[in-house]
Amino acid sequence: MQPSTIASRRFAAYAWGVLALNLAVVLGGALVRATGSGAGCGNNWPRCNGQVIPTSPTVHTLIEFTHRAMTGADVPIVALLVFWAFRAFPKRHPARAAAVLSALFLVTEALIGAGLVVFDQVAQNASPSRAWWLSGHFLNTLTLLALPALAAWWGAGHPPPRFRGRPAVTAAGSLAALAFLGISGVIAALGDTLYPSVSLGAGLAQDFSATANFWVRLRLFHPMIAAGVGIWLVYYALSGMARRPELRPPALALLAVVVVQVAAGAINLVLLAPVWMQILHLLLADLVWIALVILCAEALSLPPELPVDGAVQPAGSPIRARAGATGGSFGPGSKGAPAPRG
Repeated sequence: MQPSTIASRRFAAYAWGVLALNLAVVLGGALVRATGSGAGCGNNWPRCNGQVIPTSPTVHTLIEFTHRAMTGADVPIVALLVFWAFRAFPKRHPARAAAVLSALFLVTEALIGAGLVVFDQVAQNASPSRAWWLSGHFLNTLTLLALPALAAWWGAGHPPPRFRGRPAVTAAGSLAALAFLGISGVIAALGDTLYPSVSLGAGLAQDFSATANFWVRLRLFHPMIAAGVGIWLVYYALSGMARRPELRPPALALLAVVVVQVAAGAINLVLLAPVWMQILHLLLADLVWIALVILCAEALSLPPELPVDGAVQPAGSPIRARAGATGGSFGPGSKGAPAPRG
């Protein structure tokens, strides 16, 4: 039995709230990294310096402990999302799956965070292994943000995607490209934290120096990757919107946050990455990710289109029924799609 429209909207509103809390937790983690507070509770987890609640804490301890407390508060809230999804939706409903996976990836997020502390991959640790830890942590974070957004989207009544053909490949490639850009951004941000520059010129000199630490040299690639991925995302949104008017709202949302993020990235570079700007830059990056996830989900849920006499016709139209052809789909460079949904 499908829930009523009001019940669906209430669930969706709660899922968006869960996403907002997850965003706050993610930004809190970025503050821990940017301020070098990862060792604020020592190498103890879940206790903080051997205590449940730290006494006489330093600023670094307060930052780290607050982040841990926010993560703990997220647990019952996500648990309620799972319970609500199972109460509100029938078996095999995608909102159920998204809610359950939200809980699973919250657990892995906490475990990776614990591993960072226990294995001393925090504070001023500049070893290459930290890049792998941070990359895994960031990919888990992206998934943790995508899942409640999808739970809200599908819970509100939007149909689930169908993973087939060129549209699925294009969507997956777009998400992978943005994830890769995010990983490069995390590495660049840590390089800025570990090896701050006194001026833009000095920072560029460091980036091109053959003797610079690998963290410094890696941050040079982030703006280049950002330019390429940004151009692709603009093309992906515009081409999808041109072919399918239904995609206009999520496509416009993606375009808006991409433009703002590019401007923020330039400002972050000129200002030499102050902590507040790093947090804002990450927030915008997360919003770009969420907007892309929703756009891909909507694009993959639409019925395929068919070219008929040089014109693209939506699936199920009288022209298409008479044509009896197969092909057409959403996606840059798309030329064909499978038969329509049953």
